[in-house]
Amino acid sequence: MSKMSIEPARFALNGPTMGTRWSALFYRPPGFDAAPVQAALQAAVDAVDDQMSTWKPDSDLQRLSAAPIGQWIAVSRELRQVLRQGMAIAQSSGGAFDITMGDAVAAWGFGPDPADPARIGALLSTPRPDATTILDFGPQGVRKNGPAAFDLNGIAKGYGVDRLAEVLRNGGISDALVAIDGELRALGLRPDGQPWSIAVETPDHTRRAAHSILALQDAAVATSGDYRHVVHVGGHNLSHTMDPKRGAPLRESPASVTVIARTCAEADAWATALMVLGAREGMEMARRQGLDALFLLRDDAGLIRSLGVGALFAPSPAALPEAKTQQWTEQPTTL
Repeated sequence: MSKMSIEPARFALNGPTMGTRWSALFYRPPGFDAAPVQAALQAAVDAVDDQMSTWKPDSDLQRLSAAPIGQWIAVSRELRQVLRQGMAIAQSSGGAFDITMGDAVAAWGFGPDPADPARIGALLSTPRPDATTILDFGPQGVRKNGPAAFDLNGIAKGYGVDRLAEVLRNGGISDALVAIDGELRALGLRPDGQPWSIAVETPDHTRRAAHSILALQDAAVATSGDYRHVVHVGGHNLSHTMDPKRGAPLRESPASVTVIARTCAEADAWATALMVLGAREGMEMARRQGLDALFLLRDDAGLIRSLGVGALFAPSPAALPEAKTQQWTEQPTTL
């Protein structure tokens, strides 16, 4: 038998979701039919989008936002899970992660409509709801106990990545790399027995370049930054990350925060929370929560410096169980 006949073939699948694209990279024997896997992956992220989108008026999340206070709304098991997790991280982060920012996101122009100065003014003078207690969960569904419009953009993509990983594992594919934008999850190892290489992007508005490279096994990574999604209001470029205390875009923040966690939903939400807290408070919070986090800070001259928290981002990363992150590598895997 020839060598070429036994080497695994590379499969790189992708498709549209949440205004961007998902991707999945894995290796299988030659002749493997990837069409059913493609369909299952697309169905998984379509379901997440249908449940959690703020751009679709009939999504479960938008129905919950529009519902009267106290009315029970039947929602999917997946949405209940993400809402519970969002509220838990809101509590753990002291409110830095907030799932009730839907009105602020829309008013500042990060939703389907442009920025609305009248709505912004009203928001800035209105007390914010408490994201740690805003929802009640019961056998009949979920209900709001106060006025709130929900936004899960800080966790839904990460959860979507976790769903991609679940589909592959259920299909017998235990080694893969899946992603939606800057949220990725590594399953197992590459065919050569090495961890998956993942780039941490340089926080630059004008170009895409790798700042550093992570090598991951059975772990998820997410990055939140100030350099991709912006709106122009009053002559200023404003980042999409919201300050829950003000109901407005952050005035100051790290250029980016990257978090490694067990699941991508966790990494996604905590990356957002640490951006909101800023470098000083964020690093303290990361230490208290036992998170592995990389803060990239931009000085007045535009130069980037990095600060790390946790064993994975220490100056000399320690070997951890299952070699979750063991080395810095030269080139990232291209999806």
